[in-house]
Amino acid sequence: MAVEREFEVLAGQVRLGGTLAVPDGAQGLVLFAHGSGSSRHSPRNRSVAYSLRMAGVGTLLFDLLTEDEEAEDEVTAALRFDIDFLARRLGEVTDWVFRHPELRRMRVGYFGSSTGAAAALVAAADRPEAIGAVVSRGGRPDLAGGALERVRAPTLLIVGGADDIVLDLNQDALEQLGGPRSLEVIPGATHLFSEPGALERVAALAGDWFVRFLGGSPQLETRP
Repeated sequence: MAVEREFEVLAGQVRLGGTLAVPDGAQGLVLFAHGSGSSRHSPRNRSVAYSLRMAGVGTLLFDLLTEDEEAEDEVTAALRFDIDFLARRLGEVTDWVFRHPELRRMRVGYFGSSTGAAAALVAAADRPEAIGAVVSRGGRPDLAGGALERVRAPTLLIVGGADDIVLDLNQDALEQLGGPRSLEVIPGATHLFSEPGALERVAALAGDWFVRFLGGSPQLETRP
């Protein structure tokens, strides 16, 4: 089993809490960019991360904000929508991964949700040779603006069929993406994919995408 390890991730001049788990033989590592007001403890992202590890892909969940920044954001809600700031932070964590002796040879992908998906797309556009794949869950790719056409990483947009406004935004963004892309709509699912089986479908789609573009080492484990 891929053991979860708590890490202190260095991002520029700040340190962030992180949870790293890498299955034996993993070729790829997925960095999770959580949505507004969330953290690395997001139960939805943790569930998806578990499924990715079952497909043989490593995962790194981390807090995009420091404790002081979180406290500020609780009051102002400003940082959670500052996509350029979040993208820079994600890029700094990516740079840390590429410097880490255990991780630097792995192919890196991004899994972003809500506003974190926009940050992931901007960060991927800024590192076209470094990022191997992007998956967005109920994301706001429209907030990535002009960066969409610069994204070269294969990108999968996953949206709930009942999340009408976000679905429209994703359909528009799909046409603007500069690299290989696909849109998967989960019938009847709302923004948080809380319907029975919806999040499991997200995890399966994401796992297939990352294994395809990052490589995987299928495990023999089953969910307890």
